[in-house]
Amino acid sequence: MTLCVNPNCTNTENPSGIEHCQSCGSPLLLNGRYEIVRSLGQGGFGATFLARNAPLPGKPYCVIKQLRPNSSAPNVLRMARDLFQREAATLSKIGSHPQIPTLMDYFEDGTGFYLVQEFIKGLTLHQEVKRQGLFSEAGVKQILSELMPMLEYLHNNQVIHRDIKPANIIRRAQDRKLVMIDFGAVKDKVNPISATASEQTALTSYAIGTPGYAPPEQMAMRPVYGSDIYAVGVTCIYLLTGKSPKDMNYNPATGEIMWQNHVHVSDHFAGVLRKMLEVSVKHRYQSAREVLQAMKLEPYMDSLNDGMMSKPLRNPWGDNLDNNPDANGEDPQSPSSPSARMAQAIRARKQARQGKPGRLPGLGRPRLDQTQVRSTTSGIPRSHSSAYSSMASQSRRSGSMTGNMTGNAMGNLAGGGRTNGQTGGGARSDGATQGQTQGGRSVQPQRLHSQELQKRYDRGDRDFTGIDFRASNLQRLGLAGANFHETNFSGANLQGANLANTDLGHAGLRQARLRDASLVKAYLSHANLQEADLRGADLSHAYLSHANLRGANLGGANLTGAKVTDEQLALAKLSWNTVFPNGRRGGIFGG
Repeated sequence: MTLCVNPNCTNTENPSGIEHCQSCGSPLLLNGRYEIVRSLGQGGFGATFLARNAPLPGKPYCVIKQLRPNSSAPNVLRMARDLFQREAATLSKIGSHPQIPTLMDYFEDGTGFYLVQEFIKGLTLHQEVKRQGLFSEAGVKQILSELMPMLEYLHNNQVIHRDIKPANIIRRAQDRKLVMIDFGAVKDKVNPISATASEQTALTSYAIGTPGYAPPEQMAMRPVYGSDIYAVGVTCIYLLTGKSPKDMNYNPATGEIMWQNHVHVSDHFAGVLRKMLEVSVKHRYQSAREVLQAMKLEPYMDSLNDGMMSKPLRNPWGDNLDNNPDANGEDPQSPSSPSARMAQAIRARKQARQGKPGRLPGLGRPRLDQTQVRSTTSGIPRSHSSAYSSMASQSRRSGSMTGNMTGNAMGNLAGGGRTNGQTGGGARSDGATQGQTQGGRSVQPQRLHSQELQKRYDRGDRDFTGIDFRASNLQRLGLAGANFHETNFSGANLQGANLANTDLGHAGLRQARLRDASLVKAYLSHANLQEADLRGADLSHAYLSHANLRGANLGGANLTGAKVTDEQLALAKLSWNTVFPNGRRGGIFGG
């Protein structure tokens, strides 16, 4: 079947193979080359179609957007044409980004203005929620980590998207990357100075976007870069709750969406969302980079709270505070206080990102940024590696914020993982140091027995970052939603454990027993699952990007909707009853 795009046609459906519409006589091959297959969406000011590029071999698919003004007044048509040409130029400029559809063609004929773009195969985030369920906090953070760099790219090119929402973000089937779509001409703005009131009325909906996702200033025809950040914030709320803005109440005094009671996320992430969703532009994040920077501080917030608890502390840099009479009620301005150490460490982190040498508190050498450390494993002198690993291990033992920073940034010398007091040279093998020596005494990461772990979890503690659970018996524990980022579970027995919605990013799970465990929507990015026993485990919708699955036994495991590549699965052991991400069953044992 071929569709006619003439807006005045009374019967647009036509059999394949004919050249002119049987109803109105219009040519069916648009611009002499595009065969319209079906409609993708339609509104009062235009429509979107799936088409085939007929002259090319294989007739590849493309997306065609038709802009058709609802007024034939010369001034409106002139403005529509200017709008269309500016948008085509904008799309041509930004289409070089790998996660933005390429502009392939644009033209005008008697039935309207047309933009032809690359067709992206995959599901939108809106479709993913409808088919696969809600996202976890870790999943939404992953979405933000992809969207914010794309947003920064747009804004650096002086482009405001103006219609970001779950239906306009596609996870590309080819590589599972997010692609931002719908940069149609209807999203450009009208200059309010040159346009008359009637002209603005005629083209108002070209600039507004989607109600609920568009902030007040955009609805008032004054969009700014922060308007897109607001829309991403509302998108995050949808992913967490499945509720669109129109299904939520608004504060009548402020106009804010009352979303807090619908989501269950960490306090810090809730704060990030609140600032993204500020009604006032000046109180909202001003750039995508600000959002990313706020997200990077998150892992250290809980550790700061631990470091400020009213109990004796041992300074990770060697100063014994047990006998300090002010240790329980320390001065936050004191150079040895956790808050002072946090401020100093964060400044060092910021300086490292800017390429300036920073210093970690109490150390006499420049601090290396985590990415720098991980990219220079083989070039680290043996003495430096031992010192960094020892400090990381000691820091985890203290439980302070600074300990987490050193443990995360230095203890995992990306090729090293475990060091045993030596430099790590090969692939990362577990998520934590195994124990170092400093000043002649052995320093080990903190360990928890299964009873204490469950007790802390039942009391509401969810942060177990960097704790050493090697070879522990943790079977059948209920730990859903906990944070085990960079935690060492090598050889641990987690059979039948409930680890749904947990953060196991960069965790060491080598040879861990996870048979029949629930890992639904678990975040396992860069986790080491080499030779792990995952038989019968429920990994549906788990995020396994870059996880090491070499030799992992996935016999009978459920991977429906999991984010994992064929290359990763080729390294694992599969069986006839393994359920693949596409929902199909069956496989062979891989290498």
